[in-house]
Amino acid sequence: MFRQFGPADVLYILEAARWTLILSAIAFTGGAIGGLAVALARSSQVTLLRVLSTGFIRVFQGTPLLMQLFLFYFGLTVLNLPINPLLAAAIALTFHASAYLGEIWRGSIEAVPSGQSEAATALSLTYRSRMRWVILPQAARIAVAPTVGFLVQLIKGTSLTSIIGFTELTRAGQIVNNATFDPFTVFGLVAVIYFVICWPLSLYARWLEGRMRRAYAR
Repeated sequence: MFRQFGPADVLYILEAARWTLILSAIAFTGGAIGGLAVALARSSQVTLLRVLSTGFIRVFQGTPLLMQLFLFYFGLTVLNLPINPLLAAAIALTFHASAYLGEIWRGSIEAVPSGQSEAATALSLTYRSRMRWVILPQAARIAVAPTVGFLVQLIKGTSLTSIIGFTELTRAGQIVNNATFDPFTVFGLVAVIYFVICWPLSLYARWLEGRMRRAYAR
């Protein structure tokens, strides 16, 4: 017996949208920490760090996010840990974000003119001081636009966690649709919510890219 789509269903979907934002925030924060470590390792003068970080990136960029979610979700049982969809989703998305942000930020570091590093070396600055005071501040300005663009992709990527039973925006839409059998209304609302969340970020990323191009054109 199907029921009619109503206000309670709208509230349920909006409540689930909060979990989409929470999961995105957790994954982006963890990915930012991991991504910085990966970017620094990729730019390191230590061969072992470069090899390990390159392997990490190739594994997590070269495999589907859905497979990574399955591996972490079912892998928890191997470690005798409780199967927790939120924990598995957070870990998988954090590793996924670390790989992509690491590569984005590595490219931003390498985009800083080599003369900056050479000048810092001439001033007898250590590698840590060069990165902290000279290279990373300039790389950060370059990285802002692609980082915001990746955040939009990460938010949309959280929809895949519905496969492992995490009740975020897409999963809530599936649950409501199964009860109301009104897919056009339900998933239309879900799409609108995703659009409202992601569109301003996409515009911001586009504006940042334009601002960066104008700054370099001067």
